[in-house]
Amino acid sequence: ARLYRLAAEQGDATGQLDYALCFVHGNGVKQDDGLGVHWLRLAADQNHVLAQYHMGNVHFLGRGVPRDDREATRWCRLAAEQGHSGAQHNLATLCISGRGVPQDIGEAARYYHLAAEQ
Repeated sequence: ARLYRLAAEQGDATGQLDYALCFVHGNGVKQDDGLGVHWLRLAADQNHVLAQYHMGNVHFLGRGVPRDDREATRWCRLAAEQGHSGAQHNLATLCISGRGVPQDIGEAARYYHLAAEQ
């Protein structure tokens, strides 16, 4: 976790993601969802696709942040538009259920198809 922290503190998005995941999973540091989300957001704000995917998940689950389907959808869409298959699948599921977005079966089918192509 120490090396990830050094990279994270220097603004490296991958280091921020890795350091965030240390907090989320309690690897080398005390588990802390709030600190995990702090570092995830810094990486996600730098357009790091995997960090955006994880931001969608934490908002969907309410880990370290209040549960918020609209924020989950926003972050999933950012990652999905960069081609992240997990985010495409999650966004499709949100579109089918109408959670965080108006229900849209056509949009769900499009994202499921994009995810399946990978």
